[in-house]
Amino acid sequence: MTGYGRGVAQADGRRATVEVRAVNHRFLDLKLRGAALSPALEEQITARVRAAVERGALAVSIHVAAAQSAASPSDGGGGGELASRIDPEAAQRAHAALAALAARLGTGAPDLALVLAQPGVVISAEPAGAEPEPQVLAALDAALAQLHGMRTTEGHALAVELRARLDELTALRAQIAALAAAVPEKLSKRLAERVRRLLDDAELDPGRLAQEVALLADRADITEELVRLVSHVEQARALLAAPGAVGRRLDFLVQEIGRELNTIGSKSTSAEISSLVVDAKAVLEKVREQVQNVE
Repeated sequence: MTGYGRGVAQADGRRATVEVRAVNHRFLDLKLRGAALSPALEEQITARVRAAVERGALAVSIHVAAAQSAASPSDGGGGGELASRIDPEAAQRAHAALAALAARLGTGAPDLALVLAQPGVVISAEPAGAEPEPQVLAALDAALAQLHGMRTTEGHALAVELRARLDELTALRAQIAALAAAVPEKLSKRLAERVRRLLDDAELDPGRLAQEVALLADRADITEELVRLVSHVEQARALLAAPGAVGRRLDFLVQEIGRELNTIGSKSTSAEISSLVVDAKAVLEKVREQVQNVE
């Protein structure tokens, strides 16, 4: 699911600002940008993000600078957060690399904002001392909380959409079941008609005809598939009401529903059932697309 969160934390003369942007992705793809941090702190950040988000492409931007201070008479009111320093050589290397990539892909030249976003180009003007671990982690927690709120709102909207699609699948399944109940009788009439034409309206052996009809009906029987279809749809409904991450389990159920529909379609001897299976697959594809957005 998509979302955005921003957090700011200030302590010990330093201020950390963390922004988290998330877009849809089947798995968790995390990228850290901005301030140069120790591997230990990066591991803590990664662990916190993984604990909060299971799926999505996330870009976490971290900026650390000297904390804002009140202006003093001696500085003419020019107090405030210290400006960051730009490393010209790092900027030149980043621009060259991005320009080469843009030329290879046939896209426009990189702009200044993209160059400045590359690691090592902007160096925060932060005071010397211990690494700003508490400030960064506090800002990260605030950003993740904001992100969670946005994703929760989107999740509720997705749940409403998915329930409507599951209702459509349930209705189509009911129509298929009603048609399937009449299949043995239709097979009997169809087979009897064909045999009479072949035998030139001669008398038929009812026992032999019943045996052949039973064989055909058994091959066309979709009772098990219909039962499993109900089970899968109801499990999907239950997951939509369950707390926590359910996207991967919904992915699995979508695959299983598709498998049952394929089997029903392959067994079908009825044009009406085949048509309903096509409709059900179209609805399922819409479910599949939306499930990719579910946490």
